[in-house]
Amino acid sequence: MKPAAIIIEDKVDELLACLDEDIRHIERSLSQLNEMRKLVIKRDDIALGKLLQSIQSESDCYKCNELKRQLIRRELANVFGFTVEQMTLSVLEISGPESKRVQIAERKEQLKSMINEYKKEHLGTAMLLSECARFNNLLLKSIFDFRKTEGVCYDSSGTAERESDTAFVNLQF
Repeated sequence: MKPAAIIIEDKVDELLACLDEDIRHIERSLSQLNEMRKLVIKRDDIALGKLLQSIQSESDCYKCNELKRQLIRRELANVFGFTVEQMTLSVLEISGPESKRVQIAERKEQLKSMINEYKKEHLGTAMLLSECARFNNLLLKSIFDFRKTEGVCYDSSGTAERESDTAFVNLQF
């Protein structure tokens, strides 16, 4: 093999190791999103605080892998004569060493499917938190807005009840 080919293979191996760490990070993130939703529903503030702290510390640690991947990308772009923006996994799959093309394609597809799953889970979590905030706002408004009621109330059969003109809680001292 030529020295340039050896350098390229070594850099591709380093990139594949970074991509494997990216995959593990996404798996952990998916697990953390599921755990976050469970804790929000259970209203376990202590465990939720601990989870958020662990997410923050893991995010700080993950930055090292991100920087390493960007450095390898820059080095591969220089070797192949591309700009950093042009150096993608698809380009590397076509231009890279033939012995690594299958591995690159596998990682690319795995990352693509995991990112789509992560986007879906993230949206679900954001919607849950949005609904919690909306419900809390309605509850607080109904408690503290004297003689004002907004929103529709439903009975156990699902039919709308007439709004009363009284406040939810009597706050006389």
